[in-house]
Amino acid sequence: MIHHSLAIEAVIIAIVIVTMWSSVSNFISIKRIIIGRPMRLKELHAQHNKLFWVLALPILSADLYSSVSYGPESGITELAGLGPDARWIILPITVSTVILLAILIVSYIMGVLAYPNGGGAYAIAKDNFKRPLPSLVASASLLVDYILTVAVSVSAAVQAVASAYPAIGPYKTALAVLCVVVLLLVNLRGVAESATIFAWPTFFFMGCMLWLIAAGFLDEFRHGFVQPQTPSFGTVPEGLTLLLVLKAFSSACSALTGIETISNAVPIFRDPKQRSAVKTYLALGAITAVTLLGFAYHLYVKGIAVNPANTMLSQLAQSYFGKGPLYQIIIWSTFIVLILAANSTFTGFPQLSALVASDGFLPRALTNRGDRLGYSNGIILLAGVAIILIEIFHAQTNALIPLYAIGVFLSFTIAQFGLCMRWMKVKGRLWKTKLAINGVGTVVTAIVAIIFAVTKFVDGAWIVLIVLPVIILFSVAVRRHYNQVAEELRIDPSRMKPQAHRVRTIVLVSGVHRVVYHTVSFAKSLNTDVTALFVGFDEESIERMKKKWEEWGNPFPLVTLRGEFRSLLSPISQYIGQLEDKEGHPDHIHLILPQFIPRRWWHHILHNQSALLLRSWFFRNKDVVITTVPYHLRK
Repeated sequence: MIHHSLAIEAVIIAIVIVTMWSSVSNFISIKRIIIGRPMRLKELHAQHNKLFWVLALPILSADLYSSVSYGPESGITELAGLGPDARWIILPITVSTVILLAILIVSYIMGVLAYPNGGGAYAIAKDNFKRPLPSLVASASLLVDYILTVAVSVSAAVQAVASAYPAIGPYKTALAVLCVVVLLLVNLRGVAESATIFAWPTFFFMGCMLWLIAAGFLDEFRHGFVQPQTPSFGTVPEGLTLLLVLKAFSSACSALTGIETISNAVPIFRDPKQRSAVKTYLALGAITAVTLLGFAYHLYVKGIAVNPANTMLSQLAQSYFGKGPLYQIIIWSTFIVLILAANSTFTGFPQLSALVASDGFLPRALTNRGDRLGYSNGIILLAGVAIILIEIFHAQTNALIPLYAIGVFLSFTIAQFGLCMRWMKVKGRLWKTKLAINGVGTVVTAIVAIIFAVTKFVDGAWIVLIVLPVIILFSVAVRRHYNQVAEELRIDPSRMKPQAHRVRTIVLVSGVHRVVYHTVSFAKSLNTDVTALFVGFDEESIERMKKKWEEWGNPFPLVTLRGEFRSLLSPISQYIGQLEDKEGHPDHIHLILPQFIPRRWWHHILHNQSALLLRSWFFRNKDVVITTVPYHLRK
């Protein structure tokens, strides 16, 4: 039986290897199937590739709205050890969260009006602070938060389904990783296409949550607003401290992450962009506030307790609908919208990373647009790091929550303070009112960020507080590198003119055959000083090559070398070193490599890749000009 299992496993591994090789060799064809047709650059600004604000609401706000399913639970979980008497505290905590939500939305609306090109906290900080440090802190905080949003949202989605179907429990990590991969592929197809796919499930979840709240009020009209299981209100449980309340509040504030996504993604709205973004913010704020307050209130009335194996949303829905079809619909809609919450981050992260990279603080590869005009490298980076986090923390939401939100509230604070500086500088209409609003926002978000740092430090926030400086130092190092490269490559065109140099061309030959014939013919066309070079591993092969070369008419002088250790690199590099020492570095050494290209993909594994190896080594280690002359096999 064991041997049979091993044989099946070996066959599966072989199939996977062949499939991967086929995918690499036929990359373009497979890419077209998965990603779609390439889009022209002029389509970037086409209105059909921009988002109407009604569609932008679900795709950009799924992160914020979906967190209502676990935000209140995260807050009350911190007080679960105090017993039933502490359950009423979920109400003042939720009310405080909604007030903070209103402050942040008003503040970010002013940010959108002031900065229509997106970028959020990063753009605000870059424009209003002389030194780059505040903007780098904002960008690092948001990028970390985006990554954690994917990990937390997907983990919460899987956990929601595992609450209804315990058999899924052992496979939560694998399922979470699979969900991230699906999100990656969908987003590589483009923002507008992912919006069309993902808009309606988010609207459906909003409807489910509002229906759940309405069902709660109907239940309370029938059975009373104070039921037998309703905890007493206002009782101060033994062991309650201010620090514990603040810790619960900070956990509940995890429901507010994602507000910045809209401000970061203003460029993807249809015209008028600013008005569309403001409409999205207002609609999002209203529906999120109603949902948070209604959900928290019904949790209190029903006396729902924290159960690691069964989410509070699942328990509340079960109390109203049992485990019938309505319960199943709510659970699966929660799963879908939490996945879509991660999807909204796939819009914000690439936009922000591309903006920072365009300023030289991140690798410029993040500014490259893919076939579908999205920032593909940023999308792939986000998915890869999120998968690593999911694997490390085994898709446990409670293990990831302590890392969550501290970065985003830090960026909130920087954005609010930057706007305060802007209003004092440009003034304008109602500038004092704007200054007052953003001043309040600065103080409140700074207090929340400090609360997060203090109350969550031991639980894992220290990791983020270490990661942020590391990212900032990396950004500074990247910028320094680009500046150094630019300085080294800069020339004075009036003083430095192109000059002709003597070129020594070396043609690497392996025998006298058609591939070498094409290569030698190419070398003869260059009108340079050409030498043919042959490396043999024994005297017999060297003598045979000399004889064939002479029979061929000695097209060029032939130099033969002995590869004592059956290596091409060592004798060739030694020979080139001797030429450099003899003729000096200003002259160019030109190495021509013949290479035949097999017709079928699997033929590559039947031939050694000497030309590829030589090209890679000389590019890395020698100032040699390398030319490859390909010959395409017909059979």
